Amino acid sequence: MIATIVDWSDLLQTIGASIVAGVGITIAFSVVIWGSARFADLRREERPGEAVAAAAVSALAAVVVATGIVFGVVVMTTK
Repeated sequence: MIATIVDWSDLLQTIGASIVAGVGITIAFSVVIWGSARFADLRREERPGEAVAAAAVSALAAVVVATGIVFGVVVMTTK
């Protein structure tokens, strides 16, 4: 009987999850940067309503990034 060295199903699932998480967190962090820069530009142009909206988008994206990081740490420490 030949021993199984690599469990391909688990390996492919891990690769897929890491790609999705990596791309997702990267996109969310880029939205944080975009929102912060847009907030500064709009505030400088004295457009406070739009600046607040950009800041809210940036804050929401920051929450998504932080949640993703915490979720990843929790998953790593419980397995």
